[in-house]
Amino acid sequence: MRVRVFPTLARRYVRSYFGSLPLAPDLWRTRENAKTFVPTQMQFHMRLPLRGLLLILSILFVWQSPAAAQHGRQPVTAENGMVVSTQYLASEVGRDILQQGGNAVDAAIATAFALAVVHPAAGNIGGGGFLVYHGADGHITAFNFREKAPLAATETMMLDEDGSISSANRHYNLLSTGVPGTVAGLYKAHESLGTLPWSLLVQPAVRLAEEGFPFTRNLSSFQERLLERVQDDPIYQSSVDAFLKADGTKHRAGELLIQKDLAETLGRIRDEGHDGFYSGETARLIADFMSEWGGLITEDDLAAYQAVEQAPIHGTYRGNDIYSMSPPSSGGIALVTMLNILEAYDLAALGHNSADYLHLLTEAMRRAYADRAEFVGDPAFNADMPVDWLISKEHAANLRETISQDTKSESDSSAFNGLYPFESEETTHFSVVDQRGNMVSMTYTLEFGYGNSIVVDGAGFLLNNEMGDFNPKPGYTDRNGNIGTAPNRVAPQKRMLSSMTPSIVARDGKPLLAIGTPGGRTIINTVLQVILNVIDHDMNVAEAVEAPRIHHQWLPDRASFERGYFSQDTINRYKQRGHDVVLRSSQGRAMGIMIDHENELIHGAADSRSYKGRAVGY
Repeated sequence: MRVRVFPTLARRYVRSYFGSLPLAPDLWRTRENAKTFVPTQMQFHMRLPLRGLLLILSILFVWQSPAAAQHGRQPVTAENGMVVSTQYLASEVGRDILQQGGNAVDAAIATAFALAVVHPAAGNIGGGGFLVYHGADGHITAFNFREKAPLAATETMMLDEDGSISSANRHYNLLSTGVPGTVAGLYKAHESLGTLPWSLLVQPAVRLAEEGFPFTRNLSSFQERLLERVQDDPIYQSSVDAFLKADGTKHRAGELLIQKDLAETLGRIRDEGHDGFYSGETARLIADFMSEWGGLITEDDLAAYQAVEQAPIHGTYRGNDIYSMSPPSSGGIALVTMLNILEAYDLAALGHNSADYLHLLTEAMRRAYADRAEFVGDPAFNADMPVDWLISKEHAANLRETISQDTKSESDSSAFNGLYPFESEETTHFSVVDQRGNMVSMTYTLEFGYGNSIVVDGAGFLLNNEMGDFNPKPGYTDRNGNIGTAPNRVAPQKRMLSSMTPSIVARDGKPLLAIGTPGGRTIINTVLQVILNVIDHDMNVAEAVEAPRIHHQWLPDRASFERGYFSQDTINRYKQRGHDVVLRSSQGRAMGIMIDHENELIHGAADSRSYKGRAVGY
């Protein structure tokens, strides 16, 4: 076992005995009822030899790897580079690439492929997403590898024969699968900005799939669901084959999960790049599987897929530059719109998460999400999308004039027609900074956790169910959150609307903060609040990521608060303005990195809401 696994346990042990004391031997003091401890000689009372030995080992572990552990509101600090992701093994893969001289894009590619192995709930080669890049030299760009509707897609394909919305078509069968974009996006980013050989970046994922990684409790619940589903539908047999043992028995937590078919697919991607997925053996396996089980994706769909390099959305907030993802992600537009609205208020004076503060956030959210529903979709199909107007200071000023600081606004469900699609919260984000100060913020997804739970037979990877992000039934709206408009209706080769918001904050041409999160439609508001926490409330990146959050998305007209973090007095004062409040367990799993240019340090934080997230630097 590597030494760097121990610091968390070591520090927990130290604190359990000595309390919150400095980690410096000549400053330590014992509790009043503790046994004798002589700091100058580092000796323990003989009646506590085991504790003494453990404490000395703890000190050594902590000092040997100070950047390997993270504790809530204390960020991990490094000098050269860092990767923050939702799965520690993937963070370590990215860190290793940085140590080999790779840049932030190289590390992002390696991290993404590793997540496709060790975090199959959202890490993927069968889905899609977005990457935002800010170089230390001022070069700024973004990569759009959102999935596309197949060539045979139709506007009404999500409906049953009687015209009602089919949950199966939207989320569970192969009609829910869009043409995957992840491999194309990573390959295009490498062509544009990568430095190390492509094969070197994919190989760690191949190794993880071949050699295995420890089975987790989350995966245990997934294999239980697969065993239930395969009883009713044999399409899940390939998924059972991928995630259970060869004899059909279940893995136990901690046992190695070896993914032979996935390793072979990744090997073809390693050796052939883009073509290793979109043509040849992998493309044939996908197309044959689709044909056998009623899907639409063909080899022609795969051959036609291309990722797009495009300019990100750019805004400013209190002298900082905000770069976030442009359409078909709605994240950047909505984020900048909200920041523009809020810029006129003294948020710091209102107090973090006070009722006054939360009211203004809610009203900004309400207006940005209404704009999102009316205007935003795939720019290739919506040439007249008014992006510049939506992110302008003038538009924000007009919206701000409609906000009362004493009373909530009403969300009018009759304003637009359509159906707002359901967006699962099972996505994943990671952030990267390299030794040169280049920064990457990347979010990608399969839509639901584990997508539609269907593995391509012989290829070993899960398919997305992103077609559910299109508006399934034109001309329908209600106050329960069923909203949508023409810009996001299904069409062949169209990319579905997204809330993914990989973002970078910069100042004076230098990247400062990379941030993003999973969370479906909550994504945009989580990123907003982390940025406000840093800029307006002077929090470090860990404090900003850990702070409690709220969400409002226009319709349904209610706010959700993370349970247990807001006082009843604050909630009551907030409700007095007319707001409806529901409590939820948690919102998002933000992964952030900040660069301290003055001290030449990098600070990272993996949200504690994440099961196995970690910031790993060197």
